[in-house]
Amino acid sequence: MYIFENPVLQRELLVNLRTNRAFLLLAVYQLLLAGVVLLAWPSAQRLDLTSNPPSATKLVNLFFLGQYVIASLMAPSFAAGAITGEKERKTYEMLLASPLRPGAIVLGKMVASLTHLGMLILASLPIIVLCLPLGGVSLYEVLAAYMGLIVSVILFGAIGVFCSSYFSRTSSSLVVSYLVILPLVILAVMFWQSLEGDGELRLKLAVLVVPAFLLSAVILMCAAAAGRMLYPPDVGSEGKEVIDLEKEAEEAVGLVIQPDQFPDRLFAPPKKQELMPDGSNPVYDKEIHSEIFSQGTLMLRLVIQISMLLAIPLMGVFLFWQIEKAPWFPVYVIVFNMLVGPVFLAGSMTSERERQTLDLLLTTVLTPFQILSGKFVVGFRISAVLTSFLLWPLVLGTLLNRVFYSNWASVLGMFAIVLMVCLVNATIALVCSLYQKKTSIALLSTYSVLLLLYVLPPAMIALMTILEFDPSKIVSAQWFGVTSPFSALFALPLDAQMKQDFDDKPVNIGNLKIVFGYFAFSVGLLAVSAAAMFIRLKSRRGLSE
Repeated sequence: MYIFENPVLQRELLVNLRTNRAFLLLAVYQLLLAGVVLLAWPSAQRLDLTSNPPSATKLVNLFFLGQYVIASLMAPSFAAGAITGEKERKTYEMLLASPLRPGAIVLGKMVASLTHLGMLILASLPIIVLCLPLGGVSLYEVLAAYMGLIVSVILFGAIGVFCSSYFSRTSSSLVVSYLVILPLVILAVMFWQSLEGDGELRLKLAVLVVPAFLLSAVILMCAAAAGRMLYPPDVGSEGKEVIDLEKEAEEAVGLVIQPDQFPDRLFAPPKKQELMPDGSNPVYDKEIHSEIFSQGTLMLRLVIQISMLLAIPLMGVFLFWQIEKAPWFPVYVIVFNMLVGPVFLAGSMTSERERQTLDLLLTTVLTPFQILSGKFVVGFRISAVLTSFLLWPLVLGTLLNRVFYSNWASVLGMFAIVLMVCLVNATIALVCSLYQKKTSIALLSTYSVLLLLYVLPPAMIALMTILEFDPSKIVSAQWFGVTSPFSALFALPLDAQMKQDFDDKPVNIGNLKIVFGYFAFSVGLLAVSAAAMFIRLKSRRGLSE
């Protein structure tokens, strides 16, 4: 009933593994890993196979860490919609009324969501086998690394299913899952790197200690998700959860959002007490008062609490202790906006299509500018206010630390880059919402585009540096960083950083060119995206399908 005769598991496997996306993802994943191995393959004509060559060890570590990060970040995209997908398809009420046990439902959903990812991981074994003859790593270390990888993916999948049981939308479940998983991934990578010199200890921890703790957490989260399905909250028609905002605020633990007080009213306006004034934008009024907060404030409260909990120690480390690494704090702010910002805009148009109200919206007398501006301003307002909460530690750190007084131009550049990121992320999310049919697909498309623009250029430069490419090629590749705010942040000149890296030499003007190039590229991207949105909405071609 739980595994072999589980109808939920059988149905999910048939649906997920027979799609074109499954085969395409498998091919892309294998090509990506094979490309990394090909680039990192030792270029020496003669390889020393009698000892532990450092090049081979570097290759295997790079392969495992890259696969670990990719697989860990992919796990929530498969599992975060396991239960919320039933709510969005209006079949959650039927699932609760079925004779299946809640534990069988949760287990079937989690196993089915992670089976495809497990296939990707196992399919990478032939690639790593090619690296074993180079030496530098034993077969036991490979098995231990794969065991740690599989157990970590199971944990991250359980986190996604657990969040999915508490939210009504896949987008909310996905962003909370990422906020929880991302720090765990960073800690795991740091743990693996710190024990690089002690392979035996790393092997014992990866095989004996880590799986025990992670599997215990998996069991607890699955039990909690099953208990919530056994005693579900009040649901109305079509399985929609009935949420009373006042009761939710009274029972909330920790942060409570009060729309009538500052600063909560910046992103959570109070209830309407009067009619909408003449001349106002009805799309904006509807979105800000009902659309964003109709599913409760649990997601917002968790996002604010988790982000602030991480911001406080990061402020102490990067703004007071290791000042030369100050750009890492705005990197954290940008990553937060990358995860949270698209949630409020990726469903702007797809939600209208899913509720079958898009045709009504298109036949109104509202202009495309009114429709797009109303939806954009609401989503951008909320994401910008949430992101600004994390900028207060940056303001305090730069005011209380005199080192930043002579770097005021670079500090202003950090704020300008974060603001530009908020605009670009919101715009790309709205574009994806216009060109996709489902909110979950629009959100994942937004994340994919942002990763290609933001992460791929610095990752490529870091890989070329690790593999000791020709310096001229690395300098040429740095110009790809004009698409990435991360490259722009580290191109900002800081006195402490300049003294450490350049021995009091003049600031490299080429770095400033990357900063200005990033702003120029972002402005061009915003213009092209705005034109694409207006053309598609004005033509109305393909929107109502």
